[in-house]
Amino acid sequence: MNEFISLQLDECKESMIKAVAHTESELTKIRAGKATPGMLDGIYVDYYGNSTPLAQVSNINTPDARTIVIQPWEKPMLSVIEKAIMDSNIGLNPQNDGSIIRLAVPPLTEERRRDLVKKAKEETEKGRVAVRNIRKDANESIKKLKNDGVSEDEIKTGEAEVQKLTDAYIAKVDLLAELKEKDIMTV
Repeated sequence: MNEFISLQLDECKESMIKAVAHTESELTKIRAGKATPGMLDGIYVDYYGNSTPLAQVSNINTPDARTIVIQPWEKPMLSVIEKAIMDSNIGLNPQNDGSIIRLAVPPLTEERRRDLVKKAKEETEKGRVAVRNIRKDANESIKKLKNDGVSEDEIKTGEAEVQKLTDAYIAKVDLLAELKEKDIMTV
């Protein structure tokens, strides 16, 4: 196989790996009724004038499946963290006891589970679209190689390889969706 096509395939594969990883991280943010420290990943607090991720100013633990405990490294941060959680609109009410903040994760209703499954499906569709866009770009780049003296057969082989990669990575995205849906619907 032509070295230019090989380079395109490597680049394509790398991009698809990133697209699947991004989809996976987006799916992790959708809560499935179990308390996880990852639920607080998008929360930033004002730490001496800088917007800092919550995980960098405190210890976040899950003592059980329904509770998240946040222990700030500095006492004055308690109220700042509490306010940031309320402002983040994640649907959890912080309980401040003077040294730590507890978040009770309520069990999900059937209707809420269905909404979360719908949201998970939207995220996985975005992942599939991202993989297909990478395929389109890779195929266009491979077709442009015809001007550089690459034969039609090599271009066809390259496009077939891109399609194989696309199928493999879309299957990975579908698997993530399936696992997340099962996770959400498990009571």
